[in-house]
Amino acid sequence: MHYFRNVPTPVNQYSFFVGANPPTSFNPDPRYPTIQSTTFLSPFSFIVGDVTIGNQTFIGPFVSVRADEGTPFYIGNESNLQDGVILHGLRDRHFEVGGKKYSVYIGDKVSCAHGSLIHGPAVLEDNTFVGFNAIVYNAWVGEGAFISTGATVTNGVKIKANSFVPPNATIDTQAKADSLAPVPTTEADFAKAVQRVNAEFPPAYSLYFGKNRCSCGLACG
Repeated sequence: MHYFRNVPTPVNQYSFFVGANPPTSFNPDPRYPTIQSTTFLSPFSFIVGDVTIGNQTFIGPFVSVRADEGTPFYIGNESNLQDGVILHGLRDRHFEVGGKKYSVYIGDKVSCAHGSLIHGPAVLEDNTFVGFNAIVYNAWVGEGAFISTGATVTNGVKIKANSFVPPNATIDTQAKADSLAPVPTTEADFAKAVQRVNAEFPPAYSLYFGKNRCSCGLACG
């Protein structure tokens, strides 16, 4: 049966879910996300717990942001979490940014490409790029760093600003992290282009799905 054939406007049948974390022994206080109105949440995205999301950020389809164990999470302005990105964190494991402890901290103009996993404790400073299916877990990634497709950054390492992690590399010692070369110009330009493209999606999709939505996120005008 073809329910949506020749429909002139988008049908947002399945919308996003935003809610408090469920109370548990290790995280007993339910907290709701704080999300700026200029951010766009795609259908099928899932966001729970003490999560702050800044302005003009794009949350793609099938993104999971679960601050139900490790908490809190912060996602800055003009960043993008593309299709299938996962954010989660371990309980009682944090990095301190600006005098506050975070399970996951993502700065401004950060791109997390399709299928990447950011697992706290983790910090991605401004203008970083995380490639397709890459993993950042228990690591601090400096400003402007580029993590290529399939790479893993873990084991408490700190990646210096503007460092390049090659495709499928495993950076699990500080010695490996310190030996990384600078980001090639081609990859830096690619990361900037990706960020610019995704920065246009929040206002464009908000208009596409309708400015007014009911509490479930469905377009109603």
